[in-house]
Amino acid sequence: MQRRGALFGMPGGSGSRKMAAGDIGELLVPHMPTIRVPRSGDRVYKNECAFSYDSPNSEGGLYVCMNTFLAFGREHVERHFRKTGQSVYMHLKRHVREKVRGASGGALPKRRNSKIFLDLDTDDDLNSDDYEYEDEAKLVIFPDHYEIALPNIEELPALVTIACDAVLSSKSPYRKQDPDTWENELPVSKYANNLTQLDNGVRIPPSGWKCARCDLRENLWLNLTDGSVLCGKWFFDSSGGNGHALEHYRDLGYPLAVKLGTITPDGADVYSFQEEEPVLDPHLAKHLAHFGIDMLHMHGTENGLRDNDIKPRVSEWEVIQETGSKLKPMYGPGYTGLKNLGNSCYLSSVMQAIFSIPEFQRAYVGNLPRIFDYSPLDPTQDFNTQMTKLGHGLLSGQYSKPPVKSELIEQVMKEEHKPQQNGISPRMFKAFVSKSHPELSSNRQQDAQEFFLHLVNLVERNRIGSENPSDVFRFLVEERIQCCQTRKVRYTERVDYLMQLPVAMEAATNKDELIAYELTRREAEANRRPLPELVRAKIPFSACLQAFSEPENVDDFWSSALQAKSAGVKTSRFASFPEYLVVQIKKFTFGLDWVPKKFDVSIDMPDLLDINHLRARGLQPGEEELPDISPPIVIPDDSKDRLMNQLIDPSDIDESSVMQLAEMGFPLEACRKAVYFTGNMGAEVAFNWIIVHMEEPDFAEPLTMPGYGGAASAGASVFGATGLDNQPPEEIIAIITSMGFHRNQAIQALRATNSNLERALDWIFSHPEFEEDSDFVIEMENNANANIISEAKPEGPRVKDGSGMYELFAFISHMGTSTMSGHYVCHIKKEGRWVIYNDHKVCASERPPKDLGYLYFYRRVPS
Repeated sequence: MQRRGALFGMPGGSGSRKMAAGDIGELLVPHMPTIRVPRSGDRVYKNECAFSYDSPNSEGGLYVCMNTFLAFGREHVERHFRKTGQSVYMHLKRHVREKVRGASGGALPKRRNSKIFLDLDTDDDLNSDDYEYEDEAKLVIFPDHYEIALPNIEELPALVTIACDAVLSSKSPYRKQDPDTWENELPVSKYANNLTQLDNGVRIPPSGWKCARCDLRENLWLNLTDGSVLCGKWFFDSSGGNGHALEHYRDLGYPLAVKLGTITPDGADVYSFQEEEPVLDPHLAKHLAHFGIDMLHMHGTENGLRDNDIKPRVSEWEVIQETGSKLKPMYGPGYTGLKNLGNSCYLSSVMQAIFSIPEFQRAYVGNLPRIFDYSPLDPTQDFNTQMTKLGHGLLSGQYSKPPVKSELIEQVMKEEHKPQQNGISPRMFKAFVSKSHPELSSNRQQDAQEFFLHLVNLVERNRIGSENPSDVFRFLVEERIQCCQTRKVRYTERVDYLMQLPVAMEAATNKDELIAYELTRREAEANRRPLPELVRAKIPFSACLQAFSEPENVDDFWSSALQAKSAGVKTSRFASFPEYLVVQIKKFTFGLDWVPKKFDVSIDMPDLLDINHLRARGLQPGEEELPDISPPIVIPDDSKDRLMNQLIDPSDIDESSVMQLAEMGFPLEACRKAVYFTGNMGAEVAFNWIIVHMEEPDFAEPLTMPGYGGAASAGASVFGATGLDNQPPEEIIAIITSMGFHRNQAIQALRATNSNLERALDWIFSHPEFEEDSDFVIEMENNANANIISEAKPEGPRVKDGSGMYELFAFISHMGTSTMSGHYVCHIKKEGRWVIYNDHKVCASERPPKDLGYLYFYRRVPS
């Protein structure tokens, strides 16, 4: 008990027992098999606890497991020991002391040099001229808490010494987030210098992009050889596309593509299909100019400078950050800031708003003991653990404490400085939530709206049991499309999580002022005089709401009544109202010159919002529905050939892929089925098939294909023939499940589309809320009456419908000319007053700029 007291500061603990070299060796012998030397690729965490924001700067220091290299604060290290049985930890502690002062009051150097070997950020509040640091490392053996001071080369076994040195000298696992090293890690493409670009007259417009093959409008890539705009691959987080950019490369061999929406004067996301990795293109500006894109002026302002150089909208920056007001700092639970990691303010602002919502507080922080106790062996890679950690850090008040009074500081500093940590660094959280997203994983500024939707998607995919806090945002949108020629209509519903309001510039109430300002500004620029004070367009909120509800034209509308393309108009209404309504003001657009533009407007956003008049009404008396006929699907011959080839003869199975899977320990027959059903597309795709199907009773049974009749019958299955028993072909089910979708989801999609693969994928993407229902699956697969089964419908999306009356409780504002630059700030109404969250600074707001926001958060008013 004495040794435990020495480590944890308990009464009676005056120090650890001195041990001879032989004693230390004997003490470590039972644990030697668990002590590892970090290998290349191992992530060594020395700066931050996996469950909290404790660090070596914290009072209890940090414990690094010498087997997993995960780090734990004093409060959480026992949990890891109990769960894993790992006994040996390296304890890291940084001491901060006030320098001894001489007779004249100046600080004198210490007689012995301070030992600093930990790569930690120093406390910004501590002046290095007044304080000195000393780092301490020691091995601690659980459960008896024996301590072995480091370094101890003479007494420690060689393996332990090498492991300790490797841990202490290891680099941060977040080095890719370092803005100074991120770009340097990308190789220059070997195709960049001599890239062939076709002189085909293609010019890329600044907006309105869609995939040339499937009409998707997200995750689009511009091929730098022929200017084709095609969608990227489908990611496991449900973002992405249908892989048409990769198919285009396989067809034509054009190697380089750039992601639309990422182009800035500093570069863009470039991918080499041939090299199979992100690359740098040193001639990117020239390659983009070939298609009419002026990369070097993408973020250009009227004076030629970017947001990172100056703040072109000085008044906007001042108003949103409430510059000039003497803001009172706020401390305690719910008033913890988030440190900026370099363009991470978009994440900080969204997370502050998210964790001000009680449902998220209860789902994560309210379940903290259960989530932490049942976290996986690597909690840094678990979404729910990291969400709980962040929520607790923001809400506990543990990292937001007021400064100690001066007289107490004087007493404390006589021995050792104990700094108060104000604000937390979301580095671990950002690394995890962004790793599957090519945009967010970069160090560039991002769109807060895009991150919000990405976060909601992660919450959906990682929900805790039946509890899903993102239900509070989900609502149904009724879309009414009318054929202008026949006047017939079609009603459909889709799921959404935010309301996008257009900016009705034509409704500005100060048009005369705007015209006068523009004339004065141009004259001042021409004569090189100071610019006049900015005049901002004043837009009534009612005009934006009216613009939202007005009909819009439908591009490439195919009328099922005419069996041809026709003019069509679409109107959108709320089929349900969410409990929390997120409103996005669509401030950002592109000019004809590809330069991003931001509508610098003031909108009188209401504190109380009533949208009950936007409630959907469904099919009205006298309206005639469009026939339920799908447009003909034109599949390129090359795509048909590729799909046909996926259904291979069992004798042509790639045995090398089979053996790779078998070496992982899976049954041989299961491996053969995995390779067969994924069309010889490689071991990685087959492995995904195994993960999806390994719980099935026939998982390890031999491969049998009833009704297999060669390419002709396989082709019929792919392009439309459902069996007499209404069971879709197993080959196509396997192709869909190999993409990561559930088996019953694939069957339902194929049933709804007559086993047409392409339409089935569209069905899945348009029904993201498909829920697994075990009873439904059993009935669907076992019930002999297939006709009855085919009528069954999956459970609809869960919505919390209610009144359309809301009150404003938070908003996120953006400063700058583009979502890819600038700065985000969040204002939240707490305890009856507005609070500004500006990175790590949290203060009482004096003049919340509610008219300049970008994302607004409303909660339903109880009826």
